Amino acid sequence: MKFGITQSFSCSYLPDEQEQLLVFAGQTEHLPWRYGQLIQLGFRRSGEQVYRPHCPSCQACQSVRVPVREFRYSRSQKRLHNRNKHFSRLLNTQIRDSYYPLYERYINARHKDGAMYPPSRSQFDNFIHCQWKPPLFLEAWHDDKLIAVAVTDSIDIGEEQHALSALYTFFDPDYEAHSIGTWMILSQVETARELKRDYLYLGYQVDGCQKMAYKQKFQPFESFINNKWQRFDKKSAVNLYTPPDIG
Repeated sequence: MKFGITQSFSCSYLPDEQEQLLVFAGQTEHLPWRYGQLIQLGFRRSGEQVYRPHCPSCQACQSVRVPVREFRYSRSQKRLHNRNKHFSRLLNTQIRDSYYPLYERYINARHKDGAMYPPSRSQFDNFIHCQWKPPLFLEAWHDDKLIAVAVTDSIDIGEEQHALSALYTFFDPDYEAHSIGTWMILSQVETARELKRDYLYLGYQVDGCQKMAYKQKFQPFESFINNKWQRFDKKSAVNLYTPPDIG
């Protein structure tokens, strides 16, 4: 496999650090299969690019995945599920025209200090679209109103292991009080179970970045540390709980 290393640039998560990426540079015709291998080694997809952090002076980014069959709802997650049970979810394979306006509102309301501001349609398309791996779109609806979209990859990792990878979630800022970001991850866990997937990959946990700390709340979880997956599970985690289908 061929790889390239980007130049250093300012880290969007830790402002005092410099970031570099290790990028897969092989032929795209093999990427759907390679992607399944690479995600097990801490890689991630953005648009057509498959990458992982390769920073010489920092190891704060750690890939995180949730073994969905063993996932346990915390008490607060149970309450959230019950509070949002009037929302429905729908798995879609085609992008809708309504996605970009929702994304634009989300970025303008919540991420004016981030690398994705200001939003643009070309930025959105380059980030979401992938010719060799068309994503899935997990939608959240409040009656007939689209309130959130979780862009998700379906990944085959060999003959006996399959996964979903959560790429990005954007939602209506008016629903912030409903903890929609957390609810959408829970919905992706349930979708992964329904599709008989083994894992939900959540991207990178970044030590020292409060915005990325939420990923440790989905337990048990595994982190890719020192080139191997290590299991974490707090003693306070409640017993396995499977809520009723809300789709």
